[in-house]
Amino acid sequence: MADIATRVYNHNWKIDPIIRSLIDTDFYKLLMCQSVFRNKPDTRVEFSLINRTKSIRLAELVDEGELREQLDHIRSLSLSRGESTWLRGNTFYGKRQMFRPDFMEWFENLRLPPYELSVRDGQYELSFEGAWPEVMLWEIPALSVLMELRSKAVLRDMGRFELQVLYARAMTKLWEKVERLRAIDTLRLADFGTRRRHSFLWQDWCVQAMTEGLGDKFAGTSNCLIAMRREVEAIGTNAHELPMVYSALADTDAELADAPYRVLADWHEEHDGNLRIILPDTYGTKVFLDRAPDWLTSWTGIRIDSGDPAEGAERAIAWWRARGEDPTEKLVIFSDGLDVEKIETLSAQFAGRVRVSFGWGTLLTNDFRGLVPDDGLAPFSLVCKAVRANDRPTVKLSDNPNKAMGPAAEIERYKRVFGLGAQTAQPVVV
Repeated sequence: MADIATRVYNHNWKIDPIIRSLIDTDFYKLLMCQSVFRNKPDTRVEFSLINRTKSIRLAELVDEGELREQLDHIRSLSLSRGESTWLRGNTFYGKRQMFRPDFMEWFENLRLPPYELSVRDGQYELSFEGAWPEVMLWEIPALSVLMELRSKAVLRDMGRFELQVLYARAMTKLWEKVERLRAIDTLRLADFGTRRRHSFLWQDWCVQAMTEGLGDKFAGTSNCLIAMRREVEAIGTNAHELPMVYSALADTDAELADAPYRVLADWHEEHDGNLRIILPDTYGTKVFLDRAPDWLTSWTGIRIDSGDPAEGAERAIAWWRARGEDPTEKLVIFSDGLDVEKIETLSAQFAGRVRVSFGWGTLLTNDFRGLVPDDGLAPFSLVCKAVRANDRPTVKLSDNPNKAMGPAAEIERYKRVFGLGAQTAQPVVV
């Protein structure tokens, strides 16, 4: 197990580059990338960094030269033979050869495309443009780099013993959470914390702690590199990116209304009926379920990623019942702003009513709240989203209007097309 404090104190990024591999990314990105590679390979997209926490002025904390050095390092990476063998030959979700030979051949020869970086009003403007299958793989490493460089900036002047104490306190804080979670008999929980982690070494430590502390209750990690090295399950399905881009490509209102279902039809075909988890909130969960075709009711479950989580789960249960399905055989995955208290509450509320799983993100891999002066390591909300597709803007409405994104006129059009009514704003935790 790495001595994290010593590694941080030594500041040797040649030993500890922030991104160590092209598979130091979330599993769902590779699954989505294969689907895009097959169905929309020529689509041109632009991804941009969006800092929702304006009070964190990243360009004043993170040195631009250091940021460029890390981003350039990522562009030099390619799959190793061992990584390729793992992706080609491993069993994921009970399926051998999840990744097709043509996709793997492309991925083995991939280098990530160029980036554009500038500074405006104390914030970095970081964007990536090009073919969708290539550009989409920038999202997770870009976020991980900026989050870790911010951590390094705060820790840079700390002494060796100060760092040792800091990480000891952080480890204790996490272990106390693990001890509470052990008491939940039906718990099934996975690490979803790559994109806004404190650091790679810390996420790796968290996965090891969860593996030992929770045993079979720990389902695995979204991080492919850690899953490979620690021999745990790689966890993930799909994300908002797919319906956002498909919707931007729609030529008519009718095609726009159908786009979220077209995504899932392509997904079903891509994975031969595996990985059948619905993410319904891109343009409003209620509208999505009300209009959903009957073939979606047989899918395995739903991921709740915005809005009130209990309300979203209740809505899913009511939908399954109305469509003649047994909710106790379905899966609800909670994945938005989770911490121990919310996991305990939701587990108790839905025990016996539906199968429940949790994708625990930032407050697993980056909960250093209260551990340094002025709370300088508190996590914040940083995202990297597809903002354009074939020169058209993308839109996300979400079940939480505080997470909506896109030009105002397009947001209003999408609200009209999807029939989105009044919404209740929720705090964006991370």
